[in-house]
Parts: sequence; structure tokens; C-alpha cells
Amino acid sequence: MRLSSFIAGRIAFNRSGSFSRFIINIAVVATAISVAVMILAIALVNGFQLTIQQKIFSFWGHMHINQYQPNAGPLTEQIPFDADSAMVQYLKNVKGINTVNAYATKSAIIKAEKDLSGVIFKGIDRHYNWNHLQQFMQSGSGIHFNDSSYAPEIIISSTMAKELQLKVNDPLIIYFIQGAGLPPRARKLKVTGIYKTAVEEYDKTYVIGDLELIRKLNNWPAGSIGGYEIFVDDYRKINTIAEEAVNGVPDKLFVRSIQDIYPNIFDWLELQNKNEVIILIIMTIVAVINMITAILILILERTNMIGILKALGMRNSRIQNIFIYQAAYIVLAGLIIGDILGVGIALLQKTTGFLKLDEESYYMSAAAIDLHWYQVLIINMGTFAVCLLILSVPAMVTRKITPVKALQFK
Repeated sequence: MRLSSFIAGRIAFNRSGSFSRFIINIAVVATAISVAVMILAIALVNGFQLTIQQKIFSFWGHMHINQYQPNAGPLTEQIPFDADSAMVQYLKNVKGINTVNAYATKSAIIKAEKDLSGVIFKGIDRHYNWNHLQQFMQSGSGIHFNDSSYAPEIIISSTMAKELQLKVNDPLIIYFIQGAGLPPRARKLKVTGIYKTAVEEYDKTYVIGDLELIRKLNNWPAGSIGGYEIFVDDYRKINTIAEEAVNGVPDKLFVRSIQDIYPNIFDWLELQNKNEVIILIIMTIVAVINMITAILILILERTNMIGILKALGMRNSRIQNIFIYQAAYIVLAGLIIGDILGVGIALLQKTTGFLKLDEESYYMSAAAIDLHWYQVLIINMGTFAVCLLILSVPAMVTRKITPVKALQFK
């Protein structure tokens, strides 16, 4: 074993300008590029999914509590129920829940001087936690609530502001759809803030205003709400938290996760995992093919050496190990360089955001990065194991080389 390792090391680390050195360098570079691409692919897919999920959760929370409605969708108006302070307190005491906000929605049409836009009016109250929405505010401020009546203010998206040619402090007329053959009810409001999530489903659909206005329009009693939106500390534990939250929720209400409300968005995000797997498979195949080619070329170039070693009595298994060790040196060198290159580019992108994206298509202005050390470790271990396992096959070619024929090559 030591002799095989020694010979492999001399070949791998030979600094002379031989053809073997050239082949080894190509194999190292190819492996490094494959590993770097795999690291970047995982970092980019993770970052993309995390950014979109955070935007969805920040705008609508992780879970909703509403009265049961069959086939209710994200745009369905809620059946009102009385706000329950005891239930809210129970929910806040559930481990993992950090915020519980009351809300209600109502269909409406915004009329500005030059255009109309159909929207969903999301009503919130004075206890709303603005920390989640603050990151999306581009200009203006939140709703200024008062005690005497509803706040005549509204927050719209930058998309609506551009389409309707509105800016902060501009007035607008909003027509609320009453249903059941009743004419819309108009209210004049003032734009107090403009937000931008870059998620088309939100920016083209939702405006934010006072929950009290919805109560008055729907003739709801004081204290009635459409539902609660709940924010949790770790979205990956939504199902566990929901199971505990249900214990403190009355039977007439039910708990839904945001994945149940917007399944199309999360199904789309889930597809990104398939793209990630495809990229990893392709780059692993590329690395393996390059390694197989390199080892076969090295074996052919070292045919004379193999013949001499066999003539001196060296066993086939030890000769085979020479090229397996050599492949291990190449893979390790490629992994180290690939890690430095992949992680380095990922950190550079995360710090500077030099890789820009079309925000309308990708929901973000720069490629997001989210990389974990265990993912890099899995890539390294997987690539190393697969390469060595597969490279044991071409290394077996040395068994078919006979000393008599090998020594004929000079």
C-alpha cells in the first residue's frame, strides 16, 4: 500500500512539464469547476426559496385563523367573528409563535384621475405589528389610527402607484364591492405609504388600510374581525406549531398555513429543488467523465511503467491502487479549489450583490445566497465517494496489461 501511494504521489506531484502533469491539471480544474457549480447551485436555489418565502410570510404571516368556508381561496372574504383576547393570549404562549395580528379583507376598485385598478383591501388595527411590513415600505409611513372613526388612509404598492400615477399624500377614491346586487360604496382616502414586495401576487392585488372601515362598510359589530394572521419563529415547524395552536382555537374556527392558502407559489418553489437535483447530477457526471478520461490517459501513458512493475513482481491490486490513489489526489485537489472558488463567489455575491436579476421575473433585484456548511460537506463527501467508486473500474484496465507487450512501448 505504501509503495502504491508513493508512486502515485510521485506521478501526481511531478512538477516537470510532462503530458501526465498536463492531464492531471485538466482533471483538477474540471473537478474544481464542477464542485464550485454545485455549491453555487445549492446556494442560489436556497437563497431564492428563502427570499420568496420570507416575503410571503412577512406580508401574510405563516398561519391564518378564520371561520370555516369550503373551497376558500386567498381572495375569499372572511366570515366575521368576535375578537377573542383569551385565544390570542393562548396563541402567544404557544412556543414558536411571536406575533398574532387581527385583519379582514374586502374587494374593491381604486379610481385615480387616469385609471382604475381592482384590489383587495386588507384592513388592520392599531395593534398590528409593523416590523414585518416595514422592510417593504419604499416611502411614506404606516396608517395613523384615531379613536373617533376609521383612518382615511391607505397604503398601496409601487406597482399600483406607477399604474395609477399616485404618490404619497395623493387622494384617491376607492369603491368597495358590496355584493348581492348592491351598488359599490365609495370612500375618499389618502395615500400614506407605498410598499414593494416584488411578488406580483401581492403588489398587483393588495392595499392596506384601517380594519374599522371594513367593519362600517359591512355593518359588523364593534370588535368583529375577519381572522388572525400568525407569525412563527421557524417556518419549518409550522405543522407542529399549528397542531398545538388548534387546542386553543374554538371549533367554529380553523387554522390554515400559508402553504394551504397559496399552494401555487409553494409548488413553484418546490420545483426549484428538482432543478437543483438535476444540476447536481449533471455536474457530478461531468466530474466523473473527466476523471475517467484522465485516469485512462494516465494508464495508457504509464503502460511501460506498469509492465516494468509487473515484471518486478508487483501485484495487479497494488498497481491498480496506484491509479486509485492518483485519482484521490486529483479529486482532493479539485475539491479544495472548488470549495474556495464556490464559497468565495457565494460570499462575494452575498456581500456585494454583483449578480443582478430582473425583479419583475425573479421577485428580487439581486441573486440571493443561502449556504450551509453541512451542504458543502455533503457535496465534498458525495463527489469524492462517487468518483473513487466509479474510478475503480477504469483502474482495472491495468490487470489486462502484460509485461511482454507493455515493455514493447518506449
